[in-house]
Amino acid sequence: MRSLSELQQRRAFECRLTPDRALETLDDAAAFVRDRGLLTRTTDCSLPSLHEACHEEPYKPGRGGFAEWPRTKWPWGFELARRDGVVAAKIHRGKTLFLSEAAAALADPICRAEIERMEAADEDWAALLRHLGNMGASLAEDVQLELGLKPKELKAIRSPLERCGAVVARFLPVGEEKDDWVTELVRWDQLRPEPSDGGGLDELVVTGVRSAVVCPEPEPKRWFSWTWRWDSGLTDRLVDEGRLVRPEPGWLAAVDL
Repeated sequence: MRSLSELQQRRAFECRLTPDRALETLDDAAAFVRDRGLLTRTTDCSLPSLHEACHEEPYKPGRGGFAEWPRTKWPWGFELARRDGVVAAKIHRGKTLFLSEAAAALADPICRAEIERMEAADEDWAALLRHLGNMGASLAEDVQLELGLKPKELKAIRSPLERCGAVVARFLPVGEEKDDWVTELVRWDQLRPEPSDGGGLDELVVTGVRSAVVCPEPEPKRWFSWTWRWDSGLTDRLVDEGRLVRPEPGWLAAVDL
C-alpha cells in the first residue's frame, strides 16, 4: 500500500492540481472526465474539479458566486455537458457532477429508483415526471406552459427531481453568444434508455474514491444527494471487502492505487 504522502502526490498529478497540469482545451476536459469518472464543477471536496484544473484567474476576483468562475473557460461546463459520453447531473447535493459513461452506468439503478420514489412521494413531482415520460425531452419553457406553471413553480418542482437524479437539465445553445442558452429537461431513463446491468451506491463510492485518489473518510457521504440511501457502515464494509483501504486512520483510497 502506498503511504498517505505518496497518495497525495499522486492526487496532485491525477487531479491536475498544479499549474503545469492545467487543462488547455475542451477536449482535454472531456478526457479528464473519462479518466477520473467523476468531476465537480467548482472545488468543494476531494473529488477533482473542472474549474480547479483550469488554473485560470476568476472572471471578477472577490465578487463570489459566478464571478469566481474561470475568466475565459467558464462556458466549458455547459459545453462539456453536451459531449457524448458525459452526463452532467445535479446529484452532488444539488450541484453539477460530471459523470463519465462508466460512472453514469453505476448511478443508473439509483436514478431509476429515484424516479419511482419521487413519483410516489408528491403529486407535483409525479405530474412533471409523467409529462416528460409522455412527451420526451422538453424545453423548460414548454413544460411550464403545458403544465400551467409559473417560472418559480416549475423551479420548485424540478429542483428536487434534479437533485436526486430523476431529471437532468441540459443547456442547449440558441445563438452565437456564449451565454445564449435554453434549458431542456429529460428524465434519467430517457437519457439512458437501457438499464445498467450493475451499479449502485457502493460502486459509485469506490469510483469516487478512486477519482479523488485519496480523501478524508467522512467525505464520501457528502458527495451525493442520496443521504437516505447511506448506511453508517458503508465505508467499513467496503474496506472489509477489500475494495477500499485506509492508508492512515481517517483516510480512504482505492486498493489498486
